[in-house]
Amino acid sequence: MERVVTDIELVNQGKAGDEEAFVELIRRYTQKVQHLAMRITRNEQDTEEVVQDVFVTLYTKLGTFQGKSAFSSWLYRITANAAFMKLRTRRKHVAVSFEEDSEQGETTFCSPRSDVSDVDYLSVRHELRSYLEDAIETLPHEYRAIFVLRDVDGLSNQDVGDVLGISVPAVKSRLHRARLLLRKKLQRYYQDY
Repeated sequence: MERVVTDIELVNQGKAGDEEAFVELIRRYTQKVQHLAMRITRNEQDTEEVVQDVFVTLYTKLGTFQGKSAFSSWLYRITANAAFMKLRTRRKHVAVSFEEDSEQGETTFCSPRSDVSDVDYLSVRHELRSYLEDAIETLPHEYRAIFVLRDVDGLSNQDVGDVLGISVPAVKSRLHRARLLLRKKLQRYYQDY
């Protein structure tokens, strides 16, 4: 059985000029970088540009990675910064996509009322998902990014802090506020339903 090379080993090989190690890092992280960039920009063209910018930055800045955090956290921070920069230059509103299935399974942020029949379940679920996406889009930028990284993508508070360059207490505080705002918005859904 072939031993899997760790990210740190690839980083060290890449720093030493090994092009194959750099290509392997790109292969490992392209999909995750695309996913995060798309969640922030909500635009395919912007996402493609962000991904290119991220890997150019990775190539030029790989030597500055000190290993104080996980390589993935460092790369996510580069990605988030590039995506936010793209938004600032395009003056677009940040929006996120709340996907039905995350890598850790279906989200349990909220569920439809228990008195909904099985026949109507998919319809209600689609409606709720649409309502939730709209509610997330109305969150202030700093809350939206934290909510998506923490509750949708499943990053730890520490990783979210590393990605966004803020402290863990700030992550917890903003995440709490984001959840409160979403709860208020979702209460309207249940009252209307």
